[in-house]
Amino acid sequence: MTLKRAKEVIAIEAQAIKDLARHLDKNFLSAVELLYKCRGRVIVTGMGKTGIIGRKIAATLSSTGTPSLWMHSAEAIHGDLGQVTRNDVVIVLSSSGETEETTKLLPIVKKIGAKIIAMTGNPKSNLAKYSDVVLNVTVKREGCPLGLAPMASTTANLVMGDCLAACLIERKGFRKEDFAFYHPGGALGRQLLLKVEDIMRVNFPKVKGDVVVKDVLLAITRARCGSACVVDANGKLSGIFTDGDLRRHLEADSNLSLRKVREVMTKGPTTILKEKLAVEASRILKEKRIDEIPVVDKKGKPVGLLDVQDLLKVGLV
Repeated sequence: MTLKRAKEVIAIEAQAIKDLARHLDKNFLSAVELLYKCRGRVIVTGMGKTGIIGRKIAATLSSTGTPSLWMHSAEAIHGDLGQVTRNDVVIVLSSSGETEETTKLLPIVKKIGAKIIAMTGNPKSNLAKYSDVVLNVTVKREGCPLGLAPMASTTANLVMGDCLAACLIERKGFRKEDFAFYHPGGALGRQLLLKVEDIMRVNFPKVKGDVVVKDVLLAITRARCGSACVVDANGKLSGIFTDGDLRRHLEADSNLSLRKVREVMTKGPTTILKEKLAVEASRILKEKRIDEIPVVDKKGKPVGLLDVQDLLKVGLV
């Protein structure tokens, strides 16, 4: 019985979403345009479980370039209506359209001069009558076996909110870079905002080609790196000397420590510009199966060193 009931709830809510598509009309287009032209903020309000969905809608709008905030309907009629200005658009969620706390705030919102978008399952309700635009989120039945707890109706509100947000993203030309700007602490923010120069090591060994390997190893040890950049007479990168180079030559050459580093270095190493995204450096390290990459400027001069450990610290590996 448990699985049967669960599958029935899924079917009911899936049907509610399908029905929602049929409810979309010119009113939806008007709502998108009203939100797009909003010179203030979008304020989302509601009560109970529908109100909780409103919180999510407000959060989604804010994170996708539409300044938005959540306002509890009961708190609104006890002072929080002071947050509303005539330049705002208020999205009101109420399945019945007759929720007492919600209907009480409507005349005040109209008096303030803010526009109202209703998301309701009752297009003939008082909420609908007060609203500038009505979005029909009617559902045939709830998933609750008692027919009491809102389930399909809250799903319909959630999806309608996502539809508005998605269309506004498109209407405003909102980009991944814009999204990352509002999510600097998240994985996407790190991928789209963090540059190589933000995390590269600026204290790194940089030696000339005629320096002997012994001195290069001392420089690497002092800098606590795994390699040294080798430069030519003009300061441009000509090679890199790594732990791998040391191991490859050590067994075959007993005098390795006294050889000039240009004789045993890796010539023409893979590099990356400091302006590149750190996620690009991560991709290169994985593809090349290397642990460090020299960071160069546009003239080919080394300005830093990026180690896989640096990428690990910022969560890009």
